[in-house]
Amino acid sequence: MGEWTFVDGPWFSLLVLPVLIFCARIVDVSLDTMRILYMNRGRKVIAPLLGFVQALIWILAVSQVMKNLANPICYLAYGAGFATGNYVGMRIEEKVATGLLTLRIITPSDLSPLVAALRQAGHGVTILTGRGSSNTPVNVAFIVLRRRHMPTVERIIREHAPTAFYSTEEVRATTGGTLAAHGLSWRPRSPFRRGGRA
Repeated sequence: MGEWTFVDGPWFSLLVLPVLIFCARIVDVSLDTMRILYMNRGRKVIAPLLGFVQALIWILAVSQVMKNLANPICYLAYGAGFATGNYVGMRIEEKVATGLLTLRIITPSDLSPLVAALRQAGHGVTILTGRGSSNTPVNVAFIVLRRRHMPTVERIIREHAPTAFYSTEEVRATTGGTLAAHGLSWRPRSPFRRGGRA
């Protein structure tokens, strides 16, 4: 009887319930953010599973808000949980750092020291020459690497080519070539392995 009194009491509707809605939305939106990221990377198993759990939590949160339409604190908790969940989801994705990136490095300077350092770290590097915006010769390096290795590669770039311009984009799959292993040791990629999953 005491349990039902607490649930029906003002403290539950004014404090406990909004906190529960807030936490549910954080988990819900975090999972949804991860689901979209994995879906964009072609993860056909984990993306639907995350979507299933996310939908269940969302229904629970919305149902509680609909039952308490006269409580504005529930509205605030719902919106705050949504905003916080987006941030938390992006932070989790940064920490997990799954997937592959294509890194392009462009500089008019000699890339030999940088290329040697990257290859020593186990990364395959492809070198091209091109023309810059003022039609001056530039050197271009292409690398496919695991996202979790990007901070280490950035340190190598700052050390050996601090004025270089570089950009990245996501890669869904690779075949063949050289890709640094998880421990940054050298490992050749098999042409028969369906790559791109980190």
